[in-house]
Amino acid sequence: MAIYKQLTKEQAAELFQGRIAGVDEVGRGPLVGDVVTAAVILDPARPIVGLNDSKKLSEKKREALYQEILDKALAVSVGRASPAEIDELNILHATMLAMQRAVAGLHIPPEQVVVDGNRTPDFGLPAHAVVKGDGLVAAISAASVIAKVTRDREMAELHARHPQYGFAAHKGYPTAAHFEALNLHGVLPEHRRSFRPVREWLEANS
Repeated sequence: MAIYKQLTKEQAAELFQGRIAGVDEVGRGPLVGDVVTAAVILDPARPIVGLNDSKKLSEKKREALYQEILDKALAVSVGRASPAEIDELNILHATMLAMQRAVAGLHIPPEQVVVDGNRTPDFGLPAHAVVKGDGLVAAISAASVIAKVTRDREMAELHARHPQYGFAAHKGYPTAAHFEALNLHGVLPEHRRSFRPVREWLEANS
């Protein structure tokens, strides 16, 4: 595995050619829900304009790109690890597992895998980590969008079932509003029990 730091887009385009799977994750920091990953193999013959780190895109733009990626990419796969797996493995190892699941779910095998960040799990394939890769490598940007839209939609569904927690607004992240809801309404099955605010609530209310 190689770790690339401070690449330019031009350098990244030169390094990563052929049938590459871009991989990214969303949801390492929240107190609730799955950590969600995506793997995307783009079609060089059908370029997608406007791809970027999903955090730098508006919700409207992400939704439009999400559909375009599904329409144009050669392969798209979503992987995840549940709150129970996060509690058992820790968030880092659960994220690596979710990435492996995303790549394993691709119906076309990639020649190599390129992951956003500074580490990769073992995919059984050549794999590289690219720091800030979600803004540099189009396939990683696409994976970032797929993972972000997927998880945001799941938080909207959780909000519909438990509106008192405000998940539609904070997406499960540890905000003041989430802490207040936790104190008022308690822990849901979807909460990550190993995360400190949830663990402390459980200890205080056991």
